[in-house]
Amino acid sequence: MKARILSLAVVCFSLITVAVAQEQNSGSFQGPNQIGSVDNQGIRNYLLGPGDLIDVRVFGQPDLNAIAEVDSEGNISSLPFLETPIRARCRTEKEVQKDIALAYAKYLKNPQISVRITERKSRPPATVFGAVRQATRVQMQRKVRLNELMAASGGFTERAAGTIQILHTEPVMCPEPGEEAEAAAIDATKIPLQIVKISELRAGKPEANPMIRPGDYILVTEAEPIYITGSVNSPQGVFMRDQLTLGRAIAMVGGAGKNAKLNDVRIYRQKPGSPDQETIRVDYAAIKKNKTPDVLLQAYDIIEIPEAGMFSPGRIGQTLLGTITGGISSAMQSTGQILPTRILY
Repeated sequence: MKARILSLAVVCFSLITVAVAQEQNSGSFQGPNQIGSVDNQGIRNYLLGPGDLIDVRVFGQPDLNAIAEVDSEGNISSLPFLETPIRARCRTEKEVQKDIALAYAKYLKNPQISVRITERKSRPPATVFGAVRQATRVQMQRKVRLNELMAASGGFTERAAGTIQILHTEPVMCPEPGEEAEAAAIDATKIPLQIVKISELRAGKPEANPMIRPGDYILVTEAEPIYITGSVNSPQGVFMRDQLTLGRAIAMVGGAGKNAKLNDVRIYRQKPGSPDQETIRVDYAAIKKNKTPDVLLQAYDIIEIPEAGMFSPGRIGQTLLGTITGGISSAMQSTGQILPTRILY
């Protein structure tokens, strides 16, 4: 069991590492010294945590001034002459300031204390990557929702597949009422992965705009391709989207060509676990007339729209016209006659 848990953790970490490395190689990832940030609204209510540094000043007693770090247990235990640690975890600088003043009151008469946070290091940045304009790390000094991080990363690219994966790596440090479960240690046997649909986020659904924790990895999944060939206006690959149908895919390449044989569209699809393909024949003409339902596509489908035959009902008129026009031109060329050109004034 332990080996399986370790393997699962290694796989998850490897996937994240590879994705981040790809972003770094592309030159679009902001390095550690270029960490982005959302606005500082609410920073006055910042709650201290392990690793944070505070500047403690005792007025009139410069020997007692100190830069102190919140230790791993969430206490300040390195202030001069104070043997009892000051609790700092999940408290504001003003609350810590009052306790330090009470502690020094045993040695000084009415001590005047100031406490200022100099470095906020207790919360690792959230990392946004994948199908976004600018992969980035966002330093979060307050509670931040998903849509704010998407804005900080420049929004989605055309490769976005339609889902956002949120991987939690850290428990909530200072839970509010109702968040007790999120403050529990991360269970290595259960990957804390949350999936959000981009369409629901854009629609403003509250459940699709969750709070993001420090240390979260937010992956905007990239779409896999579908290839469209044959008698279409712009044969090319398109990216798979949520619930992408044959009709929408054909519209994305400019629609079918004038001579397309719409009643015999073919979809070549890879069989799961096999190198073989299956061929799915679709009457797209019937779909356009709402006689049959549209077909849902799968990633890596190859769609071929053939051209109608020379003597098919849709092309017979063009075929006859082309034959007649070609015959007249050939006859004129063989007799050396030139067709007169009329100029209209």
